[in-house]
Amino acid sequence: MPHLVIEYSANVEDRIALGELLDKLHACALTTGVFPLGGLRVRAYRTDAYRIADKAPDNGFVHVTAMIGHGRPLDVQQQAGEQLFAVLSVHLASLYEKSPLAISLNIQEFHPVLNFKQNNLHEYVKKRAAKAPAGGAK
Repeated sequence: MPHLVIEYSANVEDRIALGELLDKLHACALTTGVFPLGGLRVRAYRTDAYRIADKAPDNGFVHVTAMIGHGRPLDVQQQAGEQLFAVLSVHLASLYEKSPLAISLNIQEFHPVLNFKQNNLHEYVKKRAAKAPAGGAK
């Protein structure tokens, strides 16, 4: 059950190719082999009110919180985090080279008891995959 939540300062919105970033992080999460497709959520929130470092107006940030199910070994979490962070960093590299920018990613585990959910997406994803023509559907 990975949830990738992207927060970014409003002043970078036009320069981060948000749709592409969402797609890249989604694909990366799947290629780690750690996260099931039916549990994956990737979403982004623009932050309009912020103060960064010395408050210079061109200071920006992009932060990803990866919330994952409880119980995966630390090395598995670290490897997935490193892969996600590499995709994030590469995607933002040109902006990072030109502007003051903080890029970060944090992994958090959902509480093993206090996490409530209902999800039928796994079944729907399986049904659609079974119906997909050879070569896969998009």
